Amino acid sequence: MQETEFDWKTEMTEFGTSHQGRPGAVLPDGTEPEPVLFDMGSSAYFRKTSDWWVYDRDTLRAPRAAALRGACSCGWRGTALYPVDWQEVAAEGPDLYDTQGPRNDWKQHIADVEHQAVPVPEDVAALLGRLRERLDVLSADAPLAALRVVASLEHTTAEAAEAAAYAARADDQSWATVATGLGLTEADARTRLHRYARRY
Repeated sequence: MQETEFDWKTEMTEFGTSHQGRPGAVLPDGTEPEPVLFDMGSSAYFRKTSDWWVYDRDTLRAPRAAALRGACSCGWRGTALYPVDWQEVAAEGPDLYDTQGPRNDWKQHIADVEHQAVPVPEDVAALLGRLRERLDVLSADAPLAALRVVASLEHTTAEAAEAAAYAARADDQSWATVATGLGLTEADARTRLHRYARRY
């Protein structure tokens, strides 16, 4: 079964899939509707979706949503509700319907996550930026040299990641603290540290 796809991705690549956003449907009683299942033409294959536009009372007999709000894959839900004009949805189609309000709320959520995460030192951020620029040029001018540099970086970062993961766990911080510091959900934080330091 496929899950609902998230429309909005953050530019913070280190957040991975922890913080992907979408417009979330809200029913008249203020609750979030259950995902809808529909047959893709094979009895062995069903798709599961929470895409807001299926909650129109006509599609798949789903209940009608009264409003939209920002929703994130981490579980965050926006508090502001934006009423759905179903006539406009029918006229323009869901892809053209204005969901900027929920998206702006989700962007603020991402800004809050980034603010709470441990900051990357400015000199390291600047160094990474210069390195990326240099690799872009090298990839065009001397691709084999670029590949050698990347291989060296992979080895260096793997060693640093392992040492950092062990040190982070040696500090005996809660998983909630680690997750907040990395800007991830607890599940994704555990996965990342397990990948870097397999003993945990």
